Amino acid sequence: MKKLFIGNLAASTKENDLQTLFSEFGTVRSCKLVMDVFSGECKGFGFIEMEGHEARAAIAGLNGRDFNGKSIKVNFETPRPKRGRR
Repeated sequence: MKKLFIGNLAASTKENDLQTLFSEFGTVRSCKLVMDVFSGECKGFGFIEMEGHEARAAIAGLNGRDFNGKSIKVNFETPRPKRGRR
C-alpha cells in the first residue's frame, strides 16, 4: 500500500471528485482531503492510498494534469522531519 500526496487542489474539491479521478488507475483504498476548519473548504492538498503499481500509474497519468482548473501535483508522500522539543 502506497500513500500519495496530491497538491495544488482547488478549494472547491470534494473527496468524491478526487476518488473518482484516481479510480481510473485502480482501487482507491482511502481518500482524505485536508479541510479548513472555519470555511469547510479544501486547504489545497490531500492524500490517497493505493496499491504500489496502481499508485505509480496514477502519478504518471495525473501529475501536472488539469483538475478543477488547477494543475495538480501527485507524488509519493514523504514523511515530514521530526521537530525538536521547545
